[in-house]
Amino acid sequence: MDSEEKMALGEQAYEKAARYELDYGCCPQCVLATVQETVGGIDDQTIKASHGLSGGGALLGEGVCGALTGGLMALSAKYGRDRDRLDKGRFINNFKKSKELTERFRAEFGGVTCRELQRQFTGRTYDMWNAGEYKAFDQARGQQCARATGTVTKWVVEML
Repeated sequence: MDSEEKMALGEQAYEKAARYELDYGCCPQCVLATVQETVGGIDDQTIKASHGLSGGGALLGEGVCGALTGGLMALSAKYGRDRDRLDKGRFINNFKKSKELTERFRAEFGGVTCRELQRQFTGRTYDMWNAGEYKAFDQARGQQCARATGTVTKWVVEML
């Protein structure tokens, strides 16, 4: 696949991932499901395993944005170290690609944690475990989380 085809596929992936995030939530699952449907290499167990990583992990906001986490998982599914190769080196190429994605994300969105993005998108942070605050965040964020989800997915599809 040439770069023009990858870019077109990336645009399609952006739209699908953003729509999934708006319709279903759980940004890491939306990234991974779209990568699975677009270029493959992601199994259903990987999508399931990403569920708890939403909202910076356990909906606490403290960890890496779930969209970015989903992207990192997609890259690792392709370039990461297999279980039977734990003793065969660090597989630095995966870390290089993951670093590239993370740095690009930080430059685009002004941070990498869920809380940093909440602040960038809305001017404040939210307690996702408080129903009222979660609803307020959902309204205040508009399509920003969907944009982050779509953007990561587009970049990952182009990188794979």
